[in-house]
Amino acid sequence: MTSYQLAWKIRRDAIEMTHVSNGSHIGSILSIADIVAVLYSEIMNVFPADPKNDLRDRFILSKGHAGAAIYAALAETGFFPVEELKTHYANGSRLSGHVSHKDVPGVDFSTGSLGHGMCVASGMALAAKRDNKMHRVYVIIGDGECDEGSIWEGALFANHFRLSNLTVIIDHNKIQSLDKCENTLELLNLAEKWRAFGWHVIEIDGHDHQSLKQALHTYEVEKPTCIIAHTIKGKGISFMEDKVLWHYRAPQGEDYLNAISELEVDK
Repeated sequence: MTSYQLAWKIRRDAIEMTHVSNGSHIGSILSIADIVAVLYSEIMNVFPADPKNDLRDRFILSKGHAGAAIYAALAETGFFPVEELKTHYANGSRLSGHVSHKDVPGVDFSTGSLGHGMCVASGMALAAKRDNKMHRVYVIIGDGECDEGSIWEGALFANHFRLSNLTVIIDHNKIQSLDKCENTLELLNLAEKWRAFGWHVIEIDGHDHQSLKQALHTYEVEKPTCIIAHTIKGKGISFMEDKVLWHYRAPQGEDYLNAISELEVDK
């Protein structure tokens, strides 16, 4: 399956999942769909038949509220049946609203409290370095999540220990929760901030698969890597794109039908 095919499936599955569950965060899910698709189809070493294989690359979705994107990617790449996605956010389902590792093959860490995933990923990368293991650690964080002090604590930590096996991807869709990032807490020169913390920084279009592949294959010998992926919240559904409303709103009624229709045209 190509990264483009997987990105389409993630978007299609996510619309269905949030529609059936009346769950939220579809805008955030859609903004990372291309990043996740490239990671799972082109970049990371994963073993669907042996999810705990020690040779696997580690992945953490620090912005855990976009967890449906990860569930969709895991199902579509064979970690568990695609049919199970219909249970998303239902009582008793293992596919909780925020991504959970509990009984979910392929998920290494439960997230939801913003900032935590970044720090855990840094710890994973340090452990791998000290154990002379060759796997890489990837973590997706949100731009609004960069308001959290723990993000910068993790950034300092990763630089101090020269965690060149760690790649952070920032989903820079410029909207957080109820408003634009610039109106909530200005990020100002985000790339320069990360460089000042000792990181190798790459800025790309987060929906361009070729740019994503090239960036994700780029490492520095003595520095962790930060990829600032410029994205559009709600990417792929025209009436959701760059709209604050779709951070929490679930696709129902005409919105659901129109979203499915747009995706079918783009298939």
